[in-house]
Amino acid sequence: MKYNFDEQVPRRGTCSYKWDSAKNEDVLPMWVADMDFRTAPAIVDALRQRVEHGIFGYTRVPDSYYKAVTDWFVRRHGWAIGREWIIYTSGVVPALSAIIKALTQPGDRVLVQTPVYNCFFSSIRNNGCEIVSSPLIYANNSFFIDFDDLERKTTDPKVKVMLLCNPHNPAGRVWTREELTRIGEICIRNGVMVVADEIHCELILPDYVYTPFASISDEFLIHSITCLSPSKAFNIAGLQIANIVCADDVVRAKIDRAINDNEVCDVNPFGVIATQAAYNDSEEWLEQLLDYLNQNYLYMRDFCKTYLPGFPITILEGTYLVWMDCRKFRISSEQLEHRLVNEARLWLNAGRMYGAEGEGFMRWNIACPRAVLIEGLERFRNFAYKK
Repeated sequence: MKYNFDEQVPRRGTCSYKWDSAKNEDVLPMWVADMDFRTAPAIVDALRQRVEHGIFGYTRVPDSYYKAVTDWFVRRHGWAIGREWIIYTSGVVPALSAIIKALTQPGDRVLVQTPVYNCFFSSIRNNGCEIVSSPLIYANNSFFIDFDDLERKTTDPKVKVMLLCNPHNPAGRVWTREELTRIGEICIRNGVMVVADEIHCELILPDYVYTPFASISDEFLIHSITCLSPSKAFNIAGLQIANIVCADDVVRAKIDRAINDNEVCDVNPFGVIATQAAYNDSEEWLEQLLDYLNQNYLYMRDFCKTYLPGFPITILEGTYLVWMDCRKFRISSEQLEHRLVNEARLWLNAGRMYGAEGEGFMRWNIACPRAVLIEGLERFRNFAYKK
């Protein structure tokens, strides 16, 4: 490979939230969803050139930024995004909060498919809305949509918005075009706006295909809003940049107002520079990253089958987040997280934080050098089968 993803880059002592949050330095963090790889060289070079200029004042977002975003999605995903549909902001979570603010009133309800990204819950609550869960069905080491339940929940006139995680975190599903079509038909029929968090859209493993929800039809485009960012795929989350895509002029104006009301309308120059370098010059790096992540997943899958048969993992279709069934321990996921940190020196995410349906499960972040993954698996194995 041209890029060395086996390199172990020291992150402790860099104010890394992932690595410097543990009290003990021997804790191996495999929790927070950022990667332990250096980002693409083209991004580093572009940022270095910007740093050498030496002045970091307020920035305006140039036309070249919008062109980089729109060209990427046409080239890679066959989705033609109108330049005027894009609203930039500091992150997908602030984007979700602003969108909910724009589309709802306090007391309205927002539907989610649990287990799901934990910040969905706070974004809903912070806007005075109620959470409505349509739980996914866990079967055969994967997750499936309960369309009958989804239909029932969306008929509630107080449900105004559905937050769709596509690809899904933490289930690891890359929803098929057919599944997305059924979701869209149900939501449109019941007057529910689909807000698609597609931040993991570039992290798709072989044999699976990401379909932008809004690309399925013009009707889906008008009845949805999409949140995008290069942050996950290119490991630049700390640069805080994201895009909201909304084709409806009236709805987009409401979102723009909410973005300004929430004071998340400005972005930093490094996020703007990094986005362009990612989309314009880093596709080869991304392809090799995806191959490496897939090999990490295959290694973990085989390791668990051989040495951890009592702890099955879900089939990973997208993202770098692996969902493990740890119900065999017969303790809560929060208790297990605590014990793993203190006894195994391994930090995983407790499944309960993703909703009640996550109880008994743990989320692994496998976006790390293979040696680190192996060490984490061995620590878990020793903990699970210690005498």
